[in-house]
Amino acid sequence: MASVHYDLLVIGGGSGGLAASKAAAKYGKKVAVCDFVKPSEAGTTWGLGGTCVNVGCIPKKLMHQAAQIGEIMKTDAASYGWEADAPKHNWETMVNNVQLHIKSLNFGYRSELMSNNVKYYNAYATFTDPKTVVAVDKKGKETVLTADAFVIACGGRPKYLDIPGCKEHCITSDDVFAMPTAPGKTLVVGASYVALECAGFIHGVGFETHVMMRSIPLRGFDQQMAMHIKTYMQEHGINFIEGAVPTKVELTPSGKKLVTWAHNDGTTASAEYDTVLMAVGRDVTPGQMGVDKAGVAVNPKSGKIPTVAERTNVEHIYAIGDVIDGEALSPPSQLTELTPVAIQAGKLLAARLYGGGTEQMDYHGVPTTVYTPIEYGCVGLSEEAAEAALGKENLEVYHTYFTPLEWTVPHRGENKCYAKLLCDKTKGELVVGLHICGPNAGEMTQGFAVALKCGATKAHFDSTVGIHPTNVEQFTTLSITKASGTSAESTGC
Repeated sequence: MASVHYDLLVIGGGSGGLAASKAAAKYGKKVAVCDFVKPSEAGTTWGLGGTCVNVGCIPKKLMHQAAQIGEIMKTDAASYGWEADAPKHNWETMVNNVQLHIKSLNFGYRSELMSNNVKYYNAYATFTDPKTVVAVDKKGKETVLTADAFVIACGGRPKYLDIPGCKEHCITSDDVFAMPTAPGKTLVVGASYVALECAGFIHGVGFETHVMMRSIPLRGFDQQMAMHIKTYMQEHGINFIEGAVPTKVELTPSGKKLVTWAHNDGTTASAEYDTVLMAVGRDVTPGQMGVDKAGVAVNPKSGKIPTVAERTNVEHIYAIGDVIDGEALSPPSQLTELTPVAIQAGKLLAARLYGGGTEQMDYHGVPTTVYTPIEYGCVGLSEEAAEAALGKENLEVYHTYFTPLEWTVPHRGENKCYAKLLCDKTKGELVVGLHICGPNAGEMTQGFAVALKCGATKAHFDSTVGIHPTNVEQFTTLSITKASGTSAESTGC
């Protein structure tokens, strides 16, 4: 069988793979992308663009917005003089409109590849040796592709638990954004950001929602902030089943799912749900692509690929995005599985390979936001990590609770928002971590990520004039430390 040769072959059409391929093509290289979505266990598929566009960031934030609009209509509108009937949400309308937007993005990505002269193969690529892959399309047609260099950017897929009925009767985040009918009473299993975000918007558009949590919420994030989110969600009607794991899922004659679970103390319980959503982590897929035949080493525990400056142990094979082993970085990073990280890494890699660039991806100081009902933005170290790195005696934590002005008229929740700065006392109170729970947390956090990149200190924050009245001005007036023991609750404006 004849083969087609490329300068660069990218495996995976998500954010990182697309960024790397387009950047390489602009340097005049012959580039191809292989992208193929195997159907989820529930049969869901999607188009070009990867997790973020199809079953991640984009639909997640749009459905979060739907929930936020409902909250404003139900709790705030009347206080501001709006006279309207109680709002009623239509799940089908939301899903249809979200999916239409996603399809427009899929089309746009295909058009961009064409305009950048990147060849697109809607086919599943598997290595047969270090320089060759076989790409198989949905009709079973095989194409042999060779390349001088490869980028593995195949992302990951949600995990299922190894319990009876899980794959048969549960859905994941791969499915929820395209559900043709409303989820009804829902159990979300897991307490990751995916779990809490999905639980938040499902409850926010009007459905009873329970979260089954084995241990702690938002593992890897600052635990004070994680518990703040959990408490807020509980106070707004989301039920947490704590210290529990499901043991089986059965389909009842009525079509509901009967979930049985075990508590940490050995007791068991069960309940019926219309929808059971598994959000217990994600598995990466390079092991299914024959990377062993290419000689690429993987972490046997996680399946992820250790890299140095995105290069694997094989000189001409690179990896970016969710598939790289963040624990193998120096120092380790937990925020490698983020769309902008993959995009940045892909562009910088292409520049180093073909444009004479030298800049490497910095996987530290990456900002992020969790779109739970109360949003959480952070950049830098968690308080736990800062204590471990600096020692408790060298860490100063400035903090405050606050109430957004917009929440005061409807009395939505006094002092339910929170902000803190983590400062290194040995370096002139260099800010090593910034955390905020409140409306539009992502919009607030982004600019501060630049400040922390520039080495901002507490004095820089203090000498900056705040914009009044905003939530983010809290960071320019922080004066109370945790060590002082003084109450951090706010009064007045």
